Amino acid sequence: MSVPDLKSQFAALVATSSVSCTQPGWDQSNQAVIDLLAGWLDDLGFRCEVQQVAPGKANLVATFGSGPGGLVLAGHSDTVPFDAALWKTDPLKLSEVGDRWYGLGSCDMKGFFPLAIEAARGLLDKPFRQPLIILATCDEESSMAGARALAQAGRPLGRAAVIGEPTGLKPIRLHKGVMMERIDILGQSGHSSDPSLGHSALEAMHAVMSDLIALRGDWQREFRNPQFSVPHPTLNLGCIHGGDNPNRICGQCSLEFDLRPLPGMEPETLRAVIRQRLRPVAEHYRVKIDYKPLFPAVPPFEQTPESDLVRLAERLTGHSAQAVAFGTEAPYLQQLGCETLVLGPGDIACAHQPDEHLELSRIEPTVALLRQLIQHYCL
Repeated sequence: MSVPDLKSQFAALVATSSVSCTQPGWDQSNQAVIDLLAGWLDDLGFRCEVQQVAPGKANLVATFGSGPGGLVLAGHSDTVPFDAALWKTDPLKLSEVGDRWYGLGSCDMKGFFPLAIEAARGLLDKPFRQPLIILATCDEESSMAGARALAQAGRPLGRAAVIGEPTGLKPIRLHKGVMMERIDILGQSGHSSDPSLGHSALEAMHAVMSDLIALRGDWQREFRNPQFSVPHPTLNLGCIHGGDNPNRICGQCSLEFDLRPLPGMEPETLRAVIRQRLRPVAEHYRVKIDYKPLFPAVPPFEQTPESDLVRLAERLTGHSAQAVAFGTEAPYLQQLGCETLVLGPGDIACAHQPDEHLELSRIEPTVALLRQLIQHYCL
């Protein structure tokens, strides 16, 4: 197949829905996105390996050149769910409005792949001393299953890895961990006219949420790191489901929440504190409470400021490496022996919300920067 131009690649990726979500009703396969990328990269002479992670879920490892070192340009092929009614444009169609490209994944972060391909295209006729690897993973927005599978396989990837998450083209060498947790409360339904006929899971969950909010305050007073723009840990009550009718005592209620610990906050310690707070709630409301993580915690990430990759990225961008509150797949690439940095063209402020977009002014600088990184590590 012939490789489309950059804008056509953007449009094709945006139009290929690949939502990953902890809610099964939203969750989709990413296989079609992987097939698109593999087709283009194969046509450019990359060796494409598709790794099946789960049914309908795959990673792509596309390699040009050979050797033990080299550069990894990495990103995730999935997006978060979307509410089309809240968008001014069609989220699954690339729309150019003013000086921006709008579309789901344009910023976070399917749009990174066409930019990486464009950067590589101008260099593929030169002899590569070390390999260039373009890596696309699955399920970063839900479980990080793709990156976990790579880390568990343990196969070294390259000397350096750049993950194109939205950072406004500023290098990021430090981020918080990510914990996504679920609490299920099983009560007893009954006729609402007589409270003694049941045990309300919804009222018990109200108490649980109050305890979580109180814990959040305790942790924010105890832990602080001024390197982060949000210098304390955060806890977000993300979604709640329960009950079925106003005239029935609620028999079941579920809550999913997101906790972002700072380096130094041990996830299992935090979970133990939460479990301790849940026990008296279960006893008081006479309900059963089940608490478990939706997936293992994502570790906090830190790349040393003295590393070659950090110094090179600071020189090329003109920005000192910073810290961010959001999590990425960086810890898993680091486990595979890569010096790792997060650096991409989008802005996190417009990710995960309607009218996600990429500023057109970022395209040429990103391609130029990625081309310089390829030249440094591969040529």
